[in-house]
Amino acid sequence: MVFLRRHQLARLSEAGWTAVLARPWDRHARDCLTHWATHRLPLVVTRQSIDAAANGWIALGLPSPARWEKRRLALQVPRAAVLGLDEFPRLAEVQGLLAPSMRGPVRDLLGALDACHATTRVFGSYGWQAISGLYHVRPDSDLDLAVSVGGAAHADAVAHVLQSFGSTQPRLDGELVFSDGAAVAWREWIEWRAGRTRAVMVKRLDSVSLQREAAWCKRSELVEWAE
Repeated sequence: MVFLRRHQLARLSEAGWTAVLARPWDRHARDCLTHWATHRLPLVVTRQSIDAAANGWIALGLPSPARWEKRRLALQVPRAAVLGLDEFPRLAEVQGLLAPSMRGPVRDLLGALDACHATTRVFGSYGWQAISGLYHVRPDSDLDLAVSVGGAAHADAVAHVLQSFGSTQPRLDGELVFSDGAAVAWREWIEWRAGRTRAVMVKRLDSVSLQREAAWCKRSELVEWAE
């Protein structure tokens, strides 16, 4: 069985796209999805409902670019329609999309994250623009990062690097992603670890929960050890 994670990219088969386009979309949604199908662009894995998973369906999404009013399209496809899974681009691969004044601070950030042995991928507007070549980024768009971490201590080190980012533009946002797929907004992680909040929101493929204790972090470390 394929192990799904939030923020994975799913590439549909030709039959999968044909089935998607046969549905009763409005004009803007159909135009956007037709472009995606023609250019074989990916969709993103979103939160999965228990019912959908049990019936062999995968929930996918597409935040459309400015050409189609930046609408968020949601759909479900059978697992057989997914030709393969991919990942958002790494941070180093999207630097060309940044304004020249942003590139120096982001290059320094990338160096610090590399020193932490943290794989960093870019989702959100910058990630989608890198993938599609269409306009997703606005002047006020955040730089959304998904940073892989191997446990609580590693997450602390990575969060410190992100917090120390030496620029207000672009604003950094995003998540720390643990080995078992659990993810936490890095800003919320800092507040929780400092004791300024009593619980932290943990996002998984099929659920969102508030966690007060750190037991879920230890489970993530055990998954990494087993792998």
